[in-house]
Amino acid sequence: MVAKRIIPCLDVKDGKTVKGINFLGLKEVGDAVELGARYASEGADELVYLDISATVEGRKTFVNLVSAIAERIDIPFTVGGGISSLEDAGRMLEAGADKITVNSAALKNPDLVGDIASHFGSQFVVVAIDARKTGDRWMAMSGGGRFETGKELFSWASEVQERGVGEILFTSMDHDGTRQGYPCDVFSKLSDSLRIPVIASGGAGSAGDIAAVLSEGKADAALAASIFHYGEITIPQLKQFLVSRGINVRI
Repeated sequence: MVAKRIIPCLDVKDGKTVKGINFLGLKEVGDAVELGARYASEGADELVYLDISATVEGRKTFVNLVSAIAERIDIPFTVGGGISSLEDAGRMLEAGADKITVNSAALKNPDLVGDIASHFGSQFVVVAIDARKTGDRWMAMSGGGRFETGKELFSWASEVQERGVGEILFTSMDHDGTRQGYPCDVFSKLSDSLRIPVIASGGAGSAGDIAAVLSEGKADAALAASIFHYGEITIPQLKQFLVSRGINVRI
């Protein structure tokens, strides 16, 4: 049985790890490299760094940061935020990233993910999908969940799978930030419909929530931020809890 993965997520603005709600009320929570190195030493399976800088200068800082992360951290890490071309993806690979994640750029130009996958390999491309329930359908959103795209979650996930991406990172915008758990039924349906791994994001308020999405929700990995950044639970504590629930993780 393949081990489930625990993935801390670090939002980065101008080189610093920050935390807020929907990118508002941002507070610095630590140095991006040092925090990532700490999580790696504690047993994180992977890391995700998302660049939320709005300026060109901030983007340049992020590329330099990726190089610094690659020098310090010995577990796989994914980077995202503002990647909208083959050249952007290539810069991240050259800087040392193991994977990149794309969201709005893939919605605007679905050919992009196939181009990146064919150039750099499927394992290099993660497509992030933010979706919200509208009536009885789950619709993919852009702009941090503000704009409906007309693409339905399951069909869009299937499409990017066929275009060659390696993983899906799904966030329920209805649950993100609520700390009330994940919609496990939706994750289960999504996982059953795909051949590629699904990473669960948004809604984690406790170890029990993560256990639920990895078991009932059939997610291959759980991504979380606040519960780690604010020391509510450590990665070793979380993994021991998951083992106690019969969930296979790397200790």
